This record gives sequence, structure tokens and C-alpha cells, in this order.
Amino acid sequence: METLNYEIIINAPAQKVWDILWNEKTYPEWTKFFMEGSQLKTDWKVNGQTYFLDAKGNGMVSTIKNLNEPHEIIFAHLGMIKDGVEDTKSQAVAEWSGMEEKYFLRAINENTTGLRAITHIEKNYVEYMNNGFNKGFEIIKELAEKS
Repeated sequence: METLNYEIIINAPAQKVWDILWNEKTYPEWTKFFMEGSQLKTDWKVNGQTYFLDAKGNGMVSTIKNLNEPHEIIFAHLGMIKDGVEDTKSQAVAEWSGMEEKYFLRAINENTTGLRAITHIEKNYVEYMNNGFNKGFEIIKELAEKS
């Protein structure tokens, strides 16, 4: 497993950055570098249900481990969903189940936020994640800094 860190300084308040991260209209904009048509479906509850999905509804089954809006959210990835069937028990899933994806927003001042993401990933996905987060964070910065 690799631990990857991504950071960017954004000239916008933390709440605005948070809203861009998780709003159903802007989430697909910054996550398109991972998967075109990305969607986030969640009940926003700790230990509740969260799904990171592609345009066809396939993707990851996850949960929120910690939530402190607009400063922190930690997701734990539990399995996969494909063609409407959730898999949280297979050997393939067991190898990475429980991996976390963490987001931290730190107010540097009233109108400047440090955004950081930490994720754990299998080694063969490092380039994919680097591309997605680096390009995605630039989109978040661009959207948040618009007047």
C-alpha cells in the first residue's frame, strides 16, 4: 500500500471549498479526471452509506468514519458495486477493504484555505491517483476563486 498526499492553497473560505468538493453539481467537475460522470451518493452520516460511482452506477461502497464540516471528512472504502450488486466480502475486495480517503480543510485566514487529501492506494494506482487529484484540485481552486 502507498500513502499519497495532495495539498493546495485556495483563495476562498473553507465553507466555499467544502461546498465545491461535495456539491452534486461541482463534484463531477473536479472528479472527472478519475472517471467521467463521477457521482457521490451519501447519507452524510458517520457509519452510513456512501457510494463513489461512475455514470453507469458502478464504483465503490464506502462509509464516512469522521465528519466535521467544513474541516474534515474521512471515508473508508469497504467494497465495490457493479450492476447493482455490492461486493464487500470477496477475496479481491478483502485485500484493500478499509482503505481510507481523508480530506482536511484548514483556514489559513478568513479567505484562504489549505486543502489536503490523504489516500491509501495499491501501488499500481499511484499514477492514476496523482493525475486525478492534481488536476482535480486545480479545478476546485479555479471554481472556488471565481468571484
